[in-house]
Amino acid sequence: MKTRIKEKRMERGMTQEDLSQRLRVSRQTIISLEKGKYKPSLILAHKLAQTFGCTIEELFIFEGDENIE
Repeated sequence: MKTRIKEKRMERGMTQEDLSQRLRVSRQTIISLEKGKYKPSLILAHKLAQTFGCTIEELFIFEGDENIE
């Protein structure tokens, strides 16, 4: 799964630490999310979308067998 979290974060001039504090998660969680190595809970995905003023679908790009066909 790819994400646009880093892109959205940088557009807003936020550091990983800024975002982690806002979401009340560790900076390591933000790093893992940005690299696509961690799949967030629905609640965290929703908080991210709210933070960036977009939809969950705009943040997360599902590929291959992750898509419903």
